[in-house]
Amino acid sequence: MWGSFRTTRVKATRSVLIGLVSVAAALAAGHLVAGLVSPLASPFLAVGNTAIDLTPHPVKDFAIRTFGENDKLVLLGGMAVALAVLGVVAGLLSRRSPWPGMALAGVLGLLGVAAVLARPTTTGWAVIAPLVSLAVGVLAFRWLWSQAPAEVPGRRRFLLSTAAIAAGAGVAAVGGQFLAGRVDVEASRRGITLRPGKKAPEIPFNADFAREGTPTFLTPNEKFYRVDTALSVPRLRAEDWRMRVHGMVDNEMVLTYDDLLRRPLLEKTITLVCVSNEVGGPYISTSNFIGVDLADLLRDAGVRPGADQLATRSVDGWTCGTPVESIMAPGSNAMLAIGMNGEPLPLERGFPVRMVVPGLYGYVSATKWLVDMELTTFDAFDPYWAQRGWGKKAPVKVMSRVDRPKSFERVPAGKFVAAGIAWAQHTGIDRVEVRVDGGPWQETMLTAEVNVDTWRMWRIELDLKEGNHTVECRATDRKGYTQTNERAAPIPDGATGWHSMVFTSVAG
Repeated sequence: MWGSFRTTRVKATRSVLIGLVSVAAALAAGHLVAGLVSPLASPFLAVGNTAIDLTPHPVKDFAIRTFGENDKLVLLGGMAVALAVLGVVAGLLSRRSPWPGMALAGVLGLLGVAAVLARPTTTGWAVIAPLVSLAVGVLAFRWLWSQAPAEVPGRRRFLLSTAAIAAGAGVAAVGGQFLAGRVDVEASRRGITLRPGKKAPEIPFNADFAREGTPTFLTPNEKFYRVDTALSVPRLRAEDWRMRVHGMVDNEMVLTYDDLLRRPLLEKTITLVCVSNEVGGPYISTSNFIGVDLADLLRDAGVRPGADQLATRSVDGWTCGTPVESIMAPGSNAMLAIGMNGEPLPLERGFPVRMVVPGLYGYVSATKWLVDMELTTFDAFDPYWAQRGWGKKAPVKVMSRVDRPKSFERVPAGKFVAAGIAWAQHTGIDRVEVRVDGGPWQETMLTAEVNVDTWRMWRIELDLKEGNHTVECRATDRKGYTQTNERAAPIPDGATGWHSMVFTSVAG
């Protein structure tokens, strides 16, 4: 009976096991049901996504700076550890009665319900997953507690019950993952052939100094940086993709993937930069993007006077706001991209459709898994990051980086080649200068310029004495602006400052 419990205490080891297995069963059950109704309804992922939304900026900045593209794995791992600790606490508090553990299981379940309901794209059916998770957590805890007498003879029964629930949780977790991935997105990608009518110019052989330490000019798709808020990569087939264009337009449209393929396809070489980049940071990459001209599409929709922001939405609910003037400016190269480096977009990079607007940091210009575009105003709508105090227009700043030598590297004394990259989108790099140990600035050699919307590599031969050194770089754009040495953090609208490397020259 629910109201009648023993007065004897459950052994500590058994109570801990009860808490851990009950937590696992609850999460697995919710994940399994989410696989049927909506992958975003998984209580574990919903709580994680809500945690991302509520995390203070300094903590987010620390996570990106410390863990890079593994920040989401660290978050999920940290959540798993926290839930395990709560399971242990619930078990230890319930050695005389199951009510404390059942109550804690109920609270965690309600937290999952609230997190799922708070997600912008979940429907009413989605709440079934956290409700099932809540019920399974409470019932599993109650059942296991009833099977855990203090006396030794009941040990076998308790272990069999625990093993059965743990095995069921494992099967449910695997089943949920299978159901969540049942949409065969890779088959959809393989069925697409992209033939741009206007291809990007060939990349000159002297467009990088990769042999001397810079990146290759084009970034391989698998190495293209990824910074976003998605804990699980959305799985949307091209055949199912729809995008609504609405708001302050004369002609509302609903586009399919085939509609995009029927428009003129262009290929453009573009560098994308993330605002999370610290001075000298890694979040910059270059690709040959294939897609349709975004300005032409908006002209077909008929942008009404006064519309100054294009609000875009990802399939997972993330929102972005892009200045209309940046898209419509002559030579903006703004695109709805469906491919990169000759193939359809990889899932992690936004398949089936993403936005690419060079000259603006990604959080205002590069919506992945794009499904909605609304012409509006900056006064009427604040997208995801604007709600958190970030800049609303965010033009990419003139910057440069030292790629060789690496920090604290030991290099031969004497002749040594330093190398790096610089960028000044829409304007182009005029020169990059380097100085060692605060000495005079020396102009570097630049690679051939591919276009003003891409990075440019530099190199310089230095004559180094033995000892410790500091090398700094600064870039100047074609308008004569030289990047400032004044240090600014990435948030709210991009870092500033000269990049430097400390290294040591040693005798050969």
